[in-house]
Amino acid sequence: MKLLSAFLFFCLLSMPLLANTPAEPEMAEALRSSGKIYVVVLVIALVFVGLGIYLFRLDRKVSKLEKESQSDKS
Repeated sequence: MKLLSAFLFFCLLSMPLLANTPAEPEMAEALRSSGKIYVVVLVIALVFVGLGIYLFRLDRKVSKLEKESQSDKS
């Protein structure tokens, strides 16, 4: 019951915040009209690709260390 009442409280608390937001942010419209939105999307995509490559390499290194650790124990 406490969880439900807390959920309802936070839903009611956030309703005025949703009512004041414009339908389309001005910054997004300005970036779209000047064509700079593609640069923003490209930078975000490059950041995600970079993070993915980093995590993939890190996983391979950790797996290699785990295999070496297992072979040293036996």
